[in-house]
Amino acid sequence: MHITLVGPGRLGRSLAQLLPRVGVEVRLLGRGAPIDADTDAVLLTVPDAAIRTIRDLPEGTPVLHCSGATEVAVLHPHHPAGSFHPLMTFPGPEVGLPDLTGVTAALAGDPEALTIGRELAERLGMRPLVVPGDRRLYHAAAVMAGNFATVLLAEACEVLVAAGVPREEAAGVLAPLALRSLANAVPDPSRALTGPVARGDHAVIENHRRALNDAGLVVQRELYDALNMRALSLISANSPIRETQGDTDPPDE
Repeated sequence: MHITLVGPGRLGRSLAQLLPRVGVEVRLLGRGAPIDADTDAVLLTVPDAAIRTIRDLPEGTPVLHCSGATEVAVLHPHHPAGSFHPLMTFPGPEVGLPDLTGVTAALAGDPEALTIGRELAERLGMRPLVVPGDRRLYHAAAVMAGNFATVLLAEACEVLVAAGVPREEAAGVLAPLALRSLANAVPDPSRALTGPVARGDHAVIENHRRALNDAGLVVQRELYDALNMRALSLISANSPIRETQGDTDPPDE
């Protein structure tokens, strides 16, 4: 298989190194460079706003953009058209190449483009997943799970620093708990919750809220309140299980 990548950004440069390892020949081009017709497919690894500016796509060749938030229709009237979005962060090959084993590749588009997307995903050890609905919702979910998890860890670090832990140690202290909690949440987050909200320990929750207010951490207290409400909603959705398991949670979580 021969693939042409258009866009030498972090994703394009990373795929240009990853794909040859699984037997895919790659030609990496800058924006505006002519695209040869003797390629099995074209992957556009350019910023979202630049996708519609790519011209002179080879007629009849599958073209897939690699945006998570953009619909396939942005490539029309070209056909076959599709999208191939690795659900992973790519810091660039200078920083490191991610292990894509088991990572989802979100696909959409014409059948010929889906065939290319599936083959690339399977060669890379990824899990191909056709996402037929609103791409904006798909990408919003990715941002919430990725970027917002980072934001939540950062806010928890602020609270831990206020408790006297050195700032440079805070993330390392919390990371094992955060990572284990995320792992436990698969496949059903509603069954993975522990701690005072799962036990219905309102006294502990109120102590947390007062401590956050006393420390002047108003933003973090508001976030704590909002997330507690969402946690209660998760528990309510799974209440029969919680009723039988709630008393088994350790009292000091």
